[in-house]
Amino acid sequence: MGYSVALRDDGTVVTWGRASQRDDAPTSGGFVAIACGFYHNVALHDDGTVVTWGDASEGQRRGAPTSGGFVAIACGSWHSVALRDGAIV
Repeated sequence: MGYSVALRDDGTVVTWGRASQRDDAPTSGGFVAIACGFYHNVALHDDGTVVTWGDASEGQRRGAPTSGGFVAIACGSWHSVALRDGAIV
């Protein structure tokens, strides 16, 4: 079974499919972007913070940023990146 993620216009994240990938998905609103990798996900909040969830067996979520100031996010199959003030983290 697959896994899907969507961003509603009210800033909430909706997930469906593989239950193990949904367990720690964000439940609050205020998100402005989401990015999906191969079993892991990243969401950018309107306050510039980044939230990650899903699989971390290959280090996909290791080193995820814990502070704010981010303006963009992206995911590859097994990695994620976030852009802060013109610098990739």
